[in-house]
Amino acid sequence: MTSRLARHAGLLAVLALACMLPFVLSNFRLFQFTQVYIYAIAILGLNMLTGYNGQFSLGHGAFYAVGAYVSAIMMDRWHVPYGWTIPVAGVICLVVGFLFGLPALRLEGLYLALATFSLALAVPQILKYFEHWTGGSQGIVLSKPKAPLGLPLSPDQWLYFLTLAVLVILFWLGANLLRGRVGRAIVAIRDNHISAEAMGINSALYKSLVFGVSAAYTGVAGALSASVIAFVAPDSFNVFLSITLLIGSVIGGLASISGAIFGAFFIQFVPNWAQDISKAAPWAIFGVFLIVFMYVMPFGIAGAVGRIWIRMTRSRVLQAGRDPAPAHHAHTTT
Repeated sequence: MTSRLARHAGLLAVLALACMLPFVLSNFRLFQFTQVYIYAIAILGLNMLTGYNGQFSLGHGAFYAVGAYVSAIMMDRWHVPYGWTIPVAGVICLVVGFLFGLPALRLEGLYLALATFSLALAVPQILKYFEHWTGGSQGIVLSKPKAPLGLPLSPDQWLYFLTLAVLVILFWLGANLLRGRVGRAIVAIRDNHISAEAMGINSALYKSLVFGVSAAYTGVAGALSASVIAFVAPDSFNVFLSITLLIGSVIGGLASISGAIFGAFFIQFVPNWAQDISKAAPWAIFGVFLIVFMYVMPFGIAGAVGRIWIRMTRSRVLQAGRDPAPAHHAHTTT
């Protein structure tokens, strides 16, 4: 009980700190932290599929692109308010992901990875052909939305709070989903799908459903990025985006909800640090960072933090057990 209270208090403290950042950071730093939250949503979606369900994907950049373009087209062509485009992008990606997951049921391991990889290759090229809707190679230029209700916030500050709110809601929904009956079912399928089916779990349905939910999370992240960056273009969603999301998922910690946050910080800031260290070979430095992180923390950052927390709490329990009990003095009466 004490551990749960401490965890909740820590989460509230982190959330309070996050709410203070827009008033102390520059616009550029604020944009970076907004991108961290967007990446965290996408990584959590990928982690549901890969970490919890065991389906390997190299194509989630495609769903990110679909979400971004759905939002951009609705705002630019149909003048739909940006707030409505975010859930619509999520629903469309949910349907697309579910439908893609149905034929992918026959594929596993590297074969599924190649199928999703082809999706990441094809979608940016397909977007260039529908020039009337997507703007072709030139993309679509948007305007950053202003804060509603006359709130004294700049567009960057408002988008930061909007992204943070969506992040909190989706992480809460994801935590409840993964820690409930659905979460136990998809983990059972990952560990041994034959045993899971013997227990009455519909493996095909759950796999397709997880693929759809994973795509929906990534699509919502893409829709948010369209408003935050105020620009979408096919070349912004190349294969490297899918690989970057996978890197964030692994570095943060597979099958970990909090790992999505750590992984998002990694893919947002570490490439910048590598660029500062060596402008001649930044990706070589980034590769060194990857090797070091995977060697030092083979279960991801969340796994390392969890182990440290367990050791700290265990040492406190052992120390409390060693402390002598307080002496009880009897009161005598004369």
